[in-house]
Amino acid sequence: MGEISEKTELRTLEEIERSIVKRYRKHIWSKFLKAVNDYRLIEDGDKIAVAISGGKDSILMAKMFQELKKYSKTDFELVFLAMDPGYRPELRKHLEDMCDYLNIPLTIFESGIFEITDRIAKEYPCYMCARMRRGALYNKAEELGCNKLALGHHFDDVIETTMMNILCSGNFKTMIPKINSSESSDMQVIRPLYHIREEYIKRFVRYSGIQPLDCACTVTAKKTGNKRYEIKELIESLTDTFDNVEKSIFKAAQNVNIDSVLGWEENGVKHSFMEKFE
Repeated sequence: MGEISEKTELRTLEEIERSIVKRYRKHIWSKFLKAVNDYRLIEDGDKIAVAISGGKDSILMAKMFQELKKYSKTDFELVFLAMDPGYRPELRKHLEDMCDYLNIPLTIFESGIFEITDRIAKEYPCYMCARMRRGALYNKAEELGCNKLALGHHFDDVIETTMMNILCSGNFKTMIPKINSSESSDMQVIRPLYHIREEYIKRFVRYSGIQPLDCACTVTAKKTGNKRYEIKELIESLTDTFDNVEKSIFKAAQNVNIDSVLGWEENGVKHSFMEKFE
């Protein structure tokens, strides 16, 4: 349930940290700051659990939080939280060694979620696994006194989710950068990579030489994984015909005109345009 990405030359910790605020200042660091500032993701007194899966997105997010802590005037605490859902021993060790090299003080807890989902939802464990992982992270973050949980979803995740919902679920929903957790009334979920394109995260990883963990779940690859890849390829193909199509998909969720939709849901209550004629 996981694999190590291709090995490249490993940069020093100093080079990796400097590259975030220098080499990738425009496309990574400034985008991170924009999300933090625009959506007020971090406030005085926050204790933030930074969720570490071992993938490229969460590793970069952890390092950016550390850089922000160095320079920010905002008073906040960080906990770098990793859940072991049942990794093979060599993957668990790789995650620990990688975070040790990057000076990320990891707090790991075990959940056994892979074994549980394989037992109760063997044919299609993805949905159950995702729900259980979120719940376990929320509970552990709350147990550690955190009031926010940071997840590593980036710009491409946002627009792909929007298109997935439109084309596969018949609704218009997107990821939003800050949300009150449905699992805990005292917890907020934040997404500080919201404005960062995946391509630049990949460039950072290639430059740094770190080896993130990649999911190798065969069930995911055959089912939900392929559908998301199809959406990714669809969006990429549209760029040949439509200028700035990615930005347009992203901005669509900022420019919803309630006067021109058939229906919407607010606070769990469904509404129809016909209400205007009653």
